[in-house]
Amino acid sequence: MTTIYRYLFPFLLSALFACGNQESKHDEIHTPMNMRFLALGDSYTIGEGVEENERWPNQLRDSLSQTDIRMDAPMIIARTGWTTAELKAGIETANPEGPFDLVSLLIGVNNQYRGPDRGYTPEGYREEFAELLQMAIGFAGGDPGRVLVVSIPDYGVTPFLAADQKERVGAEIDRYNAINLQESGHAGVLYADITPISRLAAERPGLIASDRLHPSGEMYALWVEAIIPVLKAALEDNHNR
Repeated sequence: MTTIYRYLFPFLLSALFACGNQESKHDEIHTPMNMRFLALGDSYTIGEGVEENERWPNQLRDSLSQTDIRMDAPMIIARTGWTTAELKAGIETANPEGPFDLVSLLIGVNNQYRGPDRGYTPEGYREEFAELLQMAIGFAGGDPGRVLVVSIPDYGVTPFLAADQKERVGAEIDRYNAINLQESGHAGVLYADITPISRLAAERPGLIASDRLHPSGEMYALWVEAIIPVLKAALEDNHNR
């Protein structure tokens, strides 16, 4: 893997590995550093159905702040209903100015939802997702180690779908996630698999927002708990090189 967070590595390392130490040295100073975070996606990134502070990018920022990692409010380029092509167009319109210390990408559920009958295929998703990955890496200053792909959650477990559709949707979500996982591996970026967490909503209604389709703030908090170790593992990998 390429160099991980070369601009902020010392601060992340000290925060994630030393914050639990109750003893501190008076001559040891950890200077706060504001990270820039760009979050790219669709309804799952913009947080359809929840308050702004409950969106997972915002919760990630808040969680990191508890380990003395300072992050600016995330810049979010996302809209409910966006496909890969629509996200690309949205990015080009917003024209964010990098480099960013962390860039996340979560996209694909609307490609799956619209389906082949409307011209959206897994093959087309692969091509457009790979393009978005390269854009994300560009925004991260060319460093794949500062890009985080988040898997597509399984909305098939929500009350939004009829019982006879749930198995099909779950299988299709798995197929799309197999694609984004493979492309993420090729690109050398970080990957957080939150799909199993999303399926907990089948037995825990509180993980679903009031619209009966999107994740609740409680669900997003579980995603953040899964994402933090991915960032930590990346730092460990870099430290051991």
